[in-house]
Amino acid sequence: MHWSTAVPSTPTTWPDQVTSLHPALADAIDAGVHGHLVTVNPDGSPQVTVVWLGRDGDEVLAAHLGAGQKIRNIRRDPRVTVSFELPGTSGPGLANYAVLHGTGRITEGGAPELLQALAVKFLGPGVKFPPMDEPPPGVVVHIAVRRVTGNGPWVS
Repeated sequence: MHWSTAVPSTPTTWPDQVTSLHPALADAIDAGVHGHLVTVNPDGSPQVTVVWLGRDGDEVLAAHLGAGQKIRNIRRDPRVTVSFELPGTSGPGLANYAVLHGTGRITEGGAPELLQALAVKFLGPGVKFPPMDEPPPGVVVHIAVRRVTGNGPWVS
């Protein structure tokens, strides 16, 4: 199957309602998880990047110093998906994981500050990240979660 025939050529309308993050998902993000951020390429194919995840209330955050493909994709089509694993198993012994389906919104600047705050969780205390004297302002992606799937008590 060709990607461009499998995915609508125009963005699908998402429900207006934003989903509250289950406490276990919020706790996992706060503790530090690597997320798999999926955006939609111009041809409809998925573009996947591993990112550090942060949180502002129920919004999931990711910081980017450059203007890579994921940022160009979100500017064109805000549909995003983020997946990550959590400790433990549920149901018939399957690993816990969450898939957050939502809408991305980009704000200019703030990437170095968010990356520094997250770096402590991933690289340890006292680390300087990004490791440069004057990093570019970058962008922050804010993800409004519309639906949660996966395996665990957060799936309804």
